[in-house]
Amino acid sequence: MRNIGFGIIGCGLMGREFASASARWMHLQDMRARPEIVAVCDTNPALMDWYSDHLPSVRQKTTDHTTLLANDEVEAVYCAVPHMLHAGIYSDIIASGKHLLGEKPFGMDRGQNAAIMALLHGREGQLVRCSSEMPFYPGAQKVIDFARSGALGEIIEVECAFLHSSDINPDKPINWKRMVDVNGAYGCMGDLGMHVCHVPLRLGWKPHSVHASLVKRVATRPDASGARVPCETWDNATITGTVGTGAAAFPLVLKTWRIAPGESNTWSIRVLGMEGSAEFTTKSPRQWRFMRYARGGAQCWQVEDLGYQSLFPAITGGIFEFGFTDAIQQMWAAFVDELAGGDARGFHCATPDEAAEHHAILTAALESGRENRVVDVEYAR
Repeated sequence: MRNIGFGIIGCGLMGREFASASARWMHLQDMRARPEIVAVCDTNPALMDWYSDHLPSVRQKTTDHTTLLANDEVEAVYCAVPHMLHAGIYSDIIASGKHLLGEKPFGMDRGQNAAIMALLHGREGQLVRCSSEMPFYPGAQKVIDFARSGALGEIIEVECAFLHSSDINPDKPINWKRMVDVNGAYGCMGDLGMHVCHVPLRLGWKPHSVHASLVKRVATRPDASGARVPCETWDNATITGTVGTGAAAFPLVLKTWRIAPGESNTWSIRVLGMEGSAEFTTKSPRQWRFMRYARGGAQCWQVEDLGYQSLFPAITGGIFEFGFTDAIQQMWAAFVDELAGGDARGFHCATPDEAAEHHAILTAALESGRENRVVDVEYAR
């Protein structure tokens, strides 16, 4: 098994999750390669100390990402920075020739995403992917396989949701995701949109038009000094798209909610068809539900307790439960497997093209929500 030298740009929460996943690489079985974090970068030097304290492999700490990109030990980069920095730093990474797994939304808006996409043309052999870990849950994979098998028949409706609840407290201090100049005008859609678009887009369910209901419920939040300052971005978005035409058309419902009473980062997918239906939610990580319907027969949901059934085999026994940190590691396993010449076991990380398509959906949804009308989605040609 060969080592792949990684650099991390942006040493906050998600960077630490990757570091933890790489430190537990022995958890996985039969891998082609392993990530070795050799360099870290952040404009806040204090954040980098955690990495050098816990990972002996870290040999470079820098506040300048171009210095990290000049490091020959770094083959691939994980970049997790605020949205306003995506266009500049992602472009520098791509220009350097390093492989990239970047955080969503892959550009603060569609214009910035287009600038990133333009740099990718003609770069054969350079792997670029977008972060999206939730579909790596075993139950999500079951729903995906069910849909791919044709078991749905004619589709009635598809819904994918990411419900985040920590922002229901109006006294929670403001952060950059509430600031348009840092997060972007998408608001909750920018940070959560790839979570709900990844699987539908992977399965070919691209809405040709959307209608969005955008909600801004908390007007102000306290800043570091305790003063109330404006919340500039949307709290919740419910997007209803139309996929297909004529009698075969069906609604695709996408929910990105930062204020979701009683929820705590719940991701779910539900696919309903005339011959079969299936659903999974992270609230019940061990299980998925499905129904196979024959004309005139009973309409009975079945529940299967999956236990630990990961896409990439691991040492955990099947009787145990799969969780978020496992999903993160499985996503990274897919990326590393591709870097080492594999096929990510048939389910690779979100692609730049999928990120561009999700920008097309979010751009149309933002216009729809502002103007309260149905808007056509204009995909790049």
